[in-house]
Amino acid sequence: MSKFLTELEVELVNDDTVWRLKHPLMYWSDLLNYTVVVPAGFETDFASVPRVPVAYTLFGDRAHRESVIHDYLFRKDSKPLVNFMTANKVFLEAMEFRGKTKFVRYAMFFGVCFSFFCFHKKFARHLF
Repeated sequence: MSKFLTELEVELVNDDTVWRLKHPLMYWSDLLNYTVVVPAGFETDFASVPRVPVAYTLFGDRAHRESVIHDYLFRKDSKPLVNFMTANKVFLEAMEFRGKTKFVRYAMFFGVCFSFFCFHKKFARHLF
């Protein structure tokens, strides 16, 4: 069964938008049949939901752990290296495990399906 193996521990880097992992975040994915390990020091903005009042009210601050896994899988040096849609499906899988409602899960999933312009643009390890 998919599950988070460690807790999310982060520190604010700047302006409430960038956060840094204090410890590795580990997630077992049934979809990947693999434990994704996001290293300490990895920087994330969690789910980048626009600050439009309705969108942010419905979907902001909803999936922090899941978003870190998704952000990491979007990096060109993630382990495992996955394709765009697989990264999005792992995000959906993690949200389901964490008990997000179908409405939230699928709205956020469809939102990231339009984020192809961010896929494999950055390295995960450039800061370490």
